[in-house]
Amino acid sequence: MELGTFLVQCLNSVQYGLLLFLLASGLTLIFGIMGVINLAHGSFYMIGAYMAFSLAPLFGDSFLLMLVAGVLLAAALGYALEWAFFSYLYQRDHLQQVLMTYGLILVFEELRSILVGNDVHGVPLPGWLAGSFALGDVMSYPWYRIFASVACIVLAVAMYAVVNRTRLGMMIRAGASNRDMVRGLGIDIRKLYRIVFAAGVALAALAGMIAAPMSSVYPNMGASVLIICFVVVVIGGIGSITGALVASLLVGFVDTFGKVFFAELSGIGIYLLMAIILIWRPEGLMGKRA
Repeated sequence: MELGTFLVQCLNSVQYGLLLFLLASGLTLIFGIMGVINLAHGSFYMIGAYMAFSLAPLFGDSFLLMLVAGVLLAAALGYALEWAFFSYLYQRDHLQQVLMTYGLILVFEELRSILVGNDVHGVPLPGWLAGSFALGDVMSYPWYRIFASVACIVLAVAMYAVVNRTRLGMMIRAGASNRDMVRGLGIDIRKLYRIVFAAGVALAALAGMIAAPMSSVYPNMGASVLIICFVVVVIGGIGSITGALVASLLVGFVDTFGKVFFAELSGIGIYLLMAIILIWRPEGLMGKRA
């Protein structure tokens, strides 16, 4: 493999891994902290992609404003869904959680079909990110992919700061460890979980909005990322945002280079990675040992 091609694949791996982290971090918050198995998380990614498709003509080249508007709409949706549905699941068994969230997948897909149709759509790149830069004599790399990577890094740093350096983050970590103790200290745990769920939905939708210009927007696109998100959460350690970041980058490299060197076996690469890591550390890379 030529050096230029290798560098491009490395950049693709990092970009894919960071975008996967943005998506999986929302699932980490919901699954790891709230204890809810949310099969509808991929649907929030799909909703974000379709929001980018719908909002792009309204905002034109104001891509950052479109992202902000989409995040606010997604957070409002997540807040409403937690209040209407998910708030009743915390004391239920996992089977009921799976059934209800799978039902939400069907509802979102039907609404998508009614509102947008079943065609495949594309989202245009913003003009100020449409070019590419030279990478060697014959290779080039799109500026938009660099933007996507930088945006994910900024959000990862912001998320770390919120969870580990703020009062809200302290309450979130305490609620994940012992919700009864947090409730006894006078903190409204239901409101706290509602905020966490809204943040998880917003992160998934933002990942979909960022990914939309790089790929097509199509029906059932959330299903293709849901299982990978659970793989990332399990590899990194349930409830660990740092673990989700490390696992996302590992999955990005294994998947990208697996498709280059072992195209026939690329589909099982990330699952082999998960199996090896779980044999070595059953609690995940950053999970707590029993």
